[in-house]
Amino acid sequence: MTRLDGKVAIVTGGSRGIGASIARRLGADGAHVAVVAHRARDKAEAVAQEIEAAGGRAAPFQADVSRVAECERLAAEVTDALGTIDILVNNAGVYHPLPMEETTEALWDAQIDINLKGSFFMAKAVAPMMKAKGAGKIVNITSTLGVVGSSAGAAYCASKGGQMQLTKALALELGPHGINVNAVAPGATVTDMNAAIRAEPGKEERMNALSPMGRYWAEAEDMSGAVAYLVSEDAKAVHGAHIMIDLGWTAW
Repeated sequence: MTRLDGKVAIVTGGSRGIGASIARRLGADGAHVAVVAHRARDKAEAVAQEIEAAGGRAAPFQADVSRVAECERLAAEVTDALGTIDILVNNAGVYHPLPMEETTEALWDAQIDINLKGSFFMAKAVAPMMKAKGAGKIVNITSTLGVVGSSAGAAYCASKGGQMQLTKALALELGPHGINVNAVAPGATVTDMNAAIRAEPGKEERMNALSPMGRYWAEAEDMSGAVAYLVSEDAKAVHGAHIMIDLGWTAW
């Protein structure tokens, strides 16, 4: 028996990158995983098939978490298909690194609405069934840029800093109902979303030289172990916390 047997988990943004790694790990630990994509349902299907091929259980779903009605629909659909929800991983996110002068209202709204608003309303959508059980696990995937700044990322930093505070506020509100709320804050992580940034000439060498461990870019799989811990009973006393996974970048 694995430690998440019988649990139903939602992973938003689960069709790629960090989210896909988290979905695979929770599936390996026994959870029945709802792999959620924003648009590319076929990619969510591919991740779900990987989980099932490895002996786990998973199903694909599609939702735009920036819309409240979509959050509510997703929670209802997952419940109907898999059962009441025990675990929510708010991983869906977008990043548009631009200076202030080039940041449009639409780009600001996209980052705040998906990264921050989506996390709140997904938590709101699943909270009633977690309260009814007297147990639940919510993990927000934030960022080191919720703690430190970026000269070309005001909107993203605002959204991720907001997620950090959201984690603490929800921990206070939901803790009395037996629901643990925590955050994992990745640093620079190798995903397809940042391929262009990583490809800049000399970028990797410069950043590696500034990292305490001599390596700036973590792998997506490096994030999944912390999430697996936080949603397990091993972390029943961990509440309102955030775990930095950044190869020591924010320790400077």
